[in-house]
Amino acid sequence: MEYEDKAGRPSRPPSPKQNVRKHLDFEPLSTTALILEDRPANLPAKPAEEAQKHRQQYEEMVVQAKKRELKEAQRRKKQLEERCRLEESIGNAVLTWNNEILPNWETMWCSRKVRDLWWQGIPPSVRGKVWSLAIGNELNITHELFDICLARAKERWRCFSTGGSEVENEDAGFSAADREASLELIKLDISRTFPNLCIFQQGGPYHDMLHSILGAYTCYRPDVGYVQGMSFIAAVLILNLDTADAFIAFSNLLNKPCQMAFFRVDHGLMLTYFAAFEVFFEENLPKLFAHFKKNNLTPDIYLIDWIFTLYSKSLPLDLACRVWDVFCRDGEQFLFRTALGLLKLFEDILTHMDFIHIAQFLTRLPEDLPAEELFASIATVQMQSRNKKWAQVLTALQKDSREMEKGSPSLRH
Repeated sequence: MEYEDKAGRPSRPPSPKQNVRKHLDFEPLSTTALILEDRPANLPAKPAEEAQKHRQQYEEMVVQAKKRELKEAQRRKKQLEERCRLEESIGNAVLTWNNEILPNWETMWCSRKVRDLWWQGIPPSVRGKVWSLAIGNELNITHELFDICLARAKERWRCFSTGGSEVENEDAGFSAADREASLELIKLDISRTFPNLCIFQQGGPYHDMLHSILGAYTCYRPDVGYVQGMSFIAAVLILNLDTADAFIAFSNLLNKPCQMAFFRVDHGLMLTYFAAFEVFFEENLPKLFAHFKKNNLTPDIYLIDWIFTLYSKSLPLDLACRVWDVFCRDGEQFLFRTALGLLKLFEDILTHMDFIHIAQFLTRLPEDLPAEELFASIATVQMQSRNKKWAQVLTALQKDSREMEKGSPSLRH
């Protein structure tokens, strides 16, 4: 228009749309606002009733949009408040653990106050210390022993990579093929450990640490070697402990009766654990237990993966760590109590599924599993059957198993 004024040319009159926009106190930002626009000059104008109706519709849209915005703002505010409360709670818990509990561990770890704090989840900053103390070091493994085992592992890797056939004295009785298979399996499993995190895979910051711990363990316990599932346990420990301390915790953890039974594939003892689990399964969830029996769904189908990796592969990592917290406090029985908590949480869904769908569901649990709901479900599980606790039931079943003919482990209760 400025150019046309300077050139002496008349400027074009503004369009009807421009006139309408000039009188509006806002600028329509979407097609929903077109109902406020006047029709083009070559079309008949809107009747007054239609124009009024359109304006009312638009105002209703604006009101609804504002309601949605308010609701979203309230949701964000609530989330922020919850996050602040959580951070404050964690901060207070860290002070309690560092100033009161850890310095007086021997006298305080089994107190009611500490057990309650434990159930709520150990703060990440002190989790490694608490796990180390709770797992203990009955094997008396030192940092020096870890260095020795790691050096042997590196020498073994070097020999295999150069095609050497050197056999160490402590590996007598274990073929080169077995040792090589373990090394290859470690390499393969590391690449499949928490792949979404991308920190344990080749080139990741924790790849060498995980490789070192698993390799050192195969030298420390050549009779056990490497078994699939170990990489997840070692990885969780690495995220919370230094390498040598993670190795110490790893070796002692795998030396517990339940873990040793599974990792050494002691079929008789594994069946005894499954039988003990079914005792409490029937006690706590009789309807679901009967449904599983009807569909011939045995515990090994879903329990083996959960026990082998201590839930670190099956649950979201932060939730798995909370399970580990209480597992370190209560021992092996909490692994089976957690299994019953999961079954109870999804009981209504599972009772309407057949064999295939149950197996698929339990081997691939929902990724958005809420921690508080799971722990609330676990809290309702009673680990007592006919006045017998887990350890008593397991011992009785082991005794029955030994008294029966070899190869026929007891599944009675």
